[in-house]
Amino acid sequence: MQDLLQGSNTVSSDVMMKGDRKWNVMGMATAGGVAGLHLLCCFAPFTFSWAALSVAFGLYVVTGLLGITLSFHRNLSHRSFRLPKWLEYTFAYCGLHALQGHPIHWVSTHRYHHQFVDSERDPHSPIRGFWYSHMNWLFDTDDIMKRCGEPNNVGDLEKQPFYRFLRTTYVIHPVALALLLYTLGGFPFIVWGMGVRLVWFYHITWLVNSVCHIWGKQAWDTGDLSRNNWWVGILAFGEGWHNNHHAFEYSARHGLEWWEIDMTWYMISLLDIFGVATHVKLPNPTHIQRMSFLPKT
Repeated sequence: MQDLLQGSNTVSSDVMMKGDRKWNVMGMATAGGVAGLHLLCCFAPFTFSWAALSVAFGLYVVTGLLGITLSFHRNLSHRSFRLPKWLEYTFAYCGLHALQGHPIHWVSTHRYHHQFVDSERDPHSPIRGFWYSHMNWLFDTDDIMKRCGEPNNVGDLEKQPFYRFLRTTYVIHPVALALLLYTLGGFPFIVWGMGVRLVWFYHITWLVNSVCHIWGKQAWDTGDLSRNNWWVGILAFGEGWHNNHHAFEYSARHGLEWWEIDMTWYMISLLDIFGVATHVKLPNPTHIQRMSFLPKT
């Protein structure tokens, strides 16, 4: 595995030295935005307050757990369960404020990841280098289209006016949130509620793409590089049980063992208890048998 990564890092370096990457406006804007948010975090020690930390933590849960892991990932990307439209749209709107892209873009990229996992067509596989899988893929905005083609795998979202609206107005919403935070708490709320919170969850999300395809254990015979990583599982609300996820993509539950902490699954279970989440999908015994490393009977 180490040789693979070292080799892929060499290839990636050679590609970059040859100028293979062609920067466009979107790629430069994305890189500038990510860099700007990291620089904003430099003010964190000088603007700390318990109120600012509480805002950052609250938004981390709302936009990360409810928005990205529950909505963008398990609900929209994999249709692991169903929600009433008003609640589906509410959670998707929370995900918009994680500033990882609008739902149509996020879901399309993730579906391509599963379709072409750990191949040259995977949008963010570590076979092209650790840092490419972690974050550099974000700045090569033409690359996914070159390798995967036009995003034609999100027809279910494209036909819904709400998601088209979020795509069209994407930039407006985080700007509005930033203005609200400034009104409520001034610059410290901007630093912690936008800078620290976004950068923190950026890297947690990216760890699933990078670390969880390199370090950890494989519980299932998935035929790819996906790994279960317990500490990413805790930080990413259960997304770190990544080998489990690749074995059973449709499953609403990623932490399949009782000790595999999966906060997103706990939230889905709560919604299920209240009758809000329906058609909740879990691995079936036949599929479990097929994905097991044990001899097939």
